[in-house]
Amino acid sequence: MTTTAQTPRTVIPAPQRTARATATEADGGRRNRERDRDRERDRGRERDRDWSELIAAVRESGQYPTTVEAERVTRIVLSALGGHVTGDERVSLARALPTEAAKVIASQIPATRPQSAQEFVDTVATRIEGATPATARWHVSSVLSVLPNRIGDDLTARVLAQLPPGYALLFGRAELTSRPA
Repeated sequence: MTTTAQTPRTVIPAPQRTARATATEADGGRRNRERDRDRERDRGRERDRDWSELIAAVRESGQYPTTVEAERVTRIVLSALGGHVTGDERVSLARALPTEAAKVIASQIPATRPQSAQEFVDTVATRIEGATPATARWHVSSVLSVLPNRIGDDLTARVLAQLPPGYALLFGRAELTSRPA
């Protein structure tokens, strides 16, 4: 039987952290968490301010006497729209809008069939007490016409491409159709 000599292993101890280094790391971690919390709070304030600005724009567009009425109409119209925009466009729309508007859009169950623009307006009319088809069209246009300035032309075009013909006018856009030759 042959025996081989084993080489003793050398163990190198891990560097010892000083109490000062550990405190500095903890302090840096706390500062990072505080900075992240501050950024989130600022983003939340910005999104809240954006909601207020959206409501102010709807109030001006629809000439509503109060902010409360403009907010009520905005929620109803966005709720109705939320069921008709699906897929990537729905996600992009929710991201482009203030948090409160995004919640309204995203909380809707997708519609089982597309509605024409007139059916959409009629649906909104049933949700607003005392609304006629004419006043419902005013409400819908007052809300949807302010969205393109907030979400951009590209996303507006993508949303409109997903909806049946007739919606462009509700968004304050010309309805461009190709003519047969």
